[in-house]
Formats: sequence, C-alpha cells, structure tokens
Amino acid sequence: MADKDFDENEVPGGEDPEAQASGSDPQEGQEDAGDSGAEGEELTVDDILGASQNADAAAEDAVLADLESQLLNDLKRLQAEYANYRRRTEEQRELEIERAQGAVAKGLLPVLDDLDRAEKHGDLEEGSPFAAIAEKLRGVAEKMGLRTYGAAGELFDPQQHEAIFQAPTPGVTEPTILEVVEIGYRLGSVELRPAKVVVAVPAE
Repeated sequence: MADKDFDENEVPGGEDPEAQASGSDPQEGQEDAGDSGAEGEELTVDDILGASQNADAAAEDAVLADLESQLLNDLKRLQAEYANYRRRTEEQRELEIERAQGAVAKGLLPVLDDLDRAEKHGDLEEGSPFAAIAEKLRGVAEKMGLRTYGAAGELFDPQQHEAIFQAPTPGVTEPTILEVVEIGYRLGSVELRPAKVVVAVPAE
C-alpha cells in the first residue's frame, strides 16, 4: 500500500487551521456582511428633506398656506376694527364728559352774569368780601375749563354771536361787535351759550 503524501497544513475534517485558530464562523461573516449592507441603505435627514414630495403632499401644503393667509388677513381686519372701535369709544367718552361738565357749568352762568353786572356797577370794590368771593368763583369756573368769548371790536360771526340789535354806523365796512350784552361761554368744544351782542353795520 502506497503511502499518501501528507500535507502538514491539512487537518482532519478538511477545516482550515487558520479558521479554527481564529474561532470564526463563516456564517457569522455572512450575517455581518448582510447587516452592514442593511445599515448602508438607511436614509439620512438630508435624504428625507431633499426628497421630492408627491402630488398629494404638495396639494395639502398649498391648502394649508391658503388657510394661513386667510387667517392672517382676518386677524389684521379684526385688529383694525378694534382700533377704530376704541378710538370712537374714546372720542364719545370725552364728548360725554364735556357735556356732563357743561351741564354743571351752565348752573354757574347766572351767578357769573350777576358778578359781571355788579362789577360794571362798581359793586365789586377791591378788597371787599364780595370781591374775594367773586374772584374765587371765577377761579373755579376757569379750572373747570369754562371760557368766555365775544368782545367789542371783534368781527361779527353769526355762528358764534347772537345779534340782538343792529346799529348802522358810519365808517364801518363790515358787521362788527359794538357792545356785548351777554358774554358767550364754551366748555372745551361744547358751546354753552352764544354771546349776545349789538352789531355795528355799514350805514346806507
């Protein structure tokens, strides 16, 4: 019987001695290769963001953009309406305050008229108790915002003055206040009483 040549690298069972030494399993290597291939197919964030949208997603985005635009326009309109409402309310409130103050001030007008007549007749002597009371009362009226208008020499304005008499006067070229019979009063923009005046008109 002939002797077979013996290969020192060959071991029983046909297994590679290097593979046995390393203890690796050929199947495990195949599994690792498969895993690494799977990991290579995973999508990144850039891939997702860069991917083209399908038609349904694009249509949905357009609808959402339309809705957002409409809501923004509605919000702007409501803000403008509210601002106008606040402005009108504030103006109305100020007007009502002026009217209420005017109603109180109107009660003082007869007293102020009496003081004016007394002063013209010389009854308000300086330093007298009556003069001191008159000064205090006029100070209160001024603090309330009460203002007088109408003075001799001013041009006659039918919207502000009430003419109780017209006197033809030589040298007068246009209607002019000759005498103030009753002073006019205003409180802010509210007219409490027009000035009653005698008007000098051009002589014919």
